[in-house]
Amino acid sequence: MSPDRRGTLTRVPPLNLGNQQPRTPLNADQVWRTTAGRAAGTVLFFDFDGTLAPVDDDPTAVRPAPKALAAIEALAPVVQRVAIVSARPVEFLRDQLGGLAGVDLYGLYGLEHSHSGGETVTEPAALPWVPTMAELADQARAELPPGTLVEYKRLSVALHWRTAPQLGSTVQHWGEAQADRLGLRVQAGRMVLELKPPVDRDKGMVIGEAIKGATGAWYFGDDVSDIKAFAALRARAAADPDFLGVCVAVANPETGQEVANAADLTIESPAALGDFLTRALTHLP
Repeated sequence: MSPDRRGTLTRVPPLNLGNQQPRTPLNADQVWRTTAGRAAGTVLFFDFDGTLAPVDDDPTAVRPAPKALAAIEALAPVVQRVAIVSARPVEFLRDQLGGLAGVDLYGLYGLEHSHSGGETVTEPAALPWVPTMAELADQARAELPPGTLVEYKRLSVALHWRTAPQLGSTVQHWGEAQADRLGLRVQAGRMVLELKPPVDRDKGMVIGEAIKGATGAWYFGDDVSDIKAFAALRARAAADPDFLGVCVAVANPETGQEVANAADLTIESPAALGDFLTRALTHLP
């Protein structure tokens, strides 16, 4: 499907996953109409940075696109669940969403979660790593060159070089060396490298668990970590022909075609996502 006149949606060739390719219709309106028939069993998943909110040089200054937020609020009562699955801590997401009701929050790739405004629950296996992460953040601030932004998240440390692209290789080399030294895991992203505890939680695992019992799910994401979420929908669709899984990429120049090629549909920006979701409401009960 080529870009429409509103410039919000394009069809891209899906990733070649053999029999794991889901049976989705060929355009967004058809998919939403199909979703309408199973809305009560459908889960909508959204990444935050780069998907609901534009990426900013200062990660603390990021704000969600207002129209996307309004559309999610309208969609939440219509579908089975709406969930935000992000590298951000749950408390950050809660603050950004302004008390939005009926939305589940998965923070730090699933190391934290909160359901429908309830308390934040931390993965027990990650808690012993909190002191290590605090020390690592202090070390990064002391050793990495000026221009590196060190974001401490209690259970992870993100090293950003967005305002100093020339530092990319230096920051990545330092981060990978520290991960090897401490036994941490590394998650690459858009001009960021994140160091995490060696705990088996990622977006794909979160999605795989959250769609048990669902009849359909959409996932909206913009970064390479979101490909694991796409894969979880592909796997469920392969195992259950009646399950409708839809993978949507939010375009950006930093991940090239990697995320878009893994998706069924591509949307141009977080602002365009708001328009897309608003139009979707016309198809849902």
